[in-house]
Amino acid sequence: MGGRENIEIIESEIITNGDDNVVPVASEEFVFTPHISMLTERAAAYLNVGYSVHFAGPAGTGKTTLAFHLAASRERPVILIHGDDEFGSSDLVGRDSGYRKSKLIDNYIHSVVRTEEEMRSLWVDNRLTTACREGYTLIYDEFTRSRAEANNVLLSILEEKILNLPSMRRTGEGYLEVHPDFRAIFTSNPEEYAGVHKTQDALMDRLITINVDHYDRETEVQITMSKSGIPRSDAETIVDIIRELRLVGVNNHRPTIRACIAIGKVIAHLGARAQENDPTFDWVCQDVLNTDTVKVTRSGQSLMPEKIKEIVKRVCRKNKAERNAKIRPVTLD
Repeated sequence: MGGRENIEIIESEIITNGDDNVVPVASEEFVFTPHISMLTERAAAYLNVGYSVHFAGPAGTGKTTLAFHLAASRERPVILIHGDDEFGSSDLVGRDSGYRKSKLIDNYIHSVVRTEEEMRSLWVDNRLTTACREGYTLIYDEFTRSRAEANNVLLSILEEKILNLPSMRRTGEGYLEVHPDFRAIFTSNPEEYAGVHKTQDALMDRLITINVDHYDRETEVQITMSKSGIPRSDAETIVDIIRELRLVGVNNHRPTIRACIAIGKVIAHLGARAQENDPTFDWVCQDVLNTDTVKVTRSGQSLMPEKIKEIVKRVCRKNKAERNAKIRPVTLD
């Protein structure tokens, strides 16, 4: 007597958190020198014990590269976060994102139609929650660009191994126990950099900070050769020019190793050499190295171009003389 069953359920697509991680692989181009090996071994020792590592230092000193190399050695997926002044805690942990609407139409009895609708907010985990839950390695690059209040959520994660989730979360408990394989690697620039916030002492007290400065000469030469493909003699000349320019003026954290790589790549592409009388090398150095290292001017003109020419000429002549001395044949009396 009753009509045939006719129940229709209409449901919207559920928003899920996709694969928001990377699996870094150690690069064959990564340069190993005693200086870099010492840094990575120290950092790995802290991570293996369970501490979080913080690479601190000027821009261009390879902190992020070190962080990725260290994360790759753990052979675990990596979650990457870049510090941002607009971040709040929800940008790290998660938030309600959209809604799930379900509609039930019951027409079992043909003369009676019953309709039920339900709408629920959807909670979506953000990257920090995913890393804590799955035991991934977190790389928080330039974390001091985020405001201190946004990073407060890290305090209980790093100390008590508990992630305190907002009360707005609709599913699960209000707390998440951090996976034992979870590790965090932080990087930061000095506080005097533009856009950098002062970090709360409570967070810094939970990190093992390793200061990363410019590498030693041999490491910079090897990196320049590896990244640009130029011969060692050219790499040595470029690195020596850069290292001398760092001693000029007050802004002596620049130029960085990035300048060495840029000059090397360009002269390799153009078939030039790092020599005094090579016009291509001359204009490449002027373009790449014309930074604000020297603030002194003469008649309203910066002295930097003159200083670059002076240092390029002196270093090229010095390195050429040293190479000639090494290959000079020895005559027997």
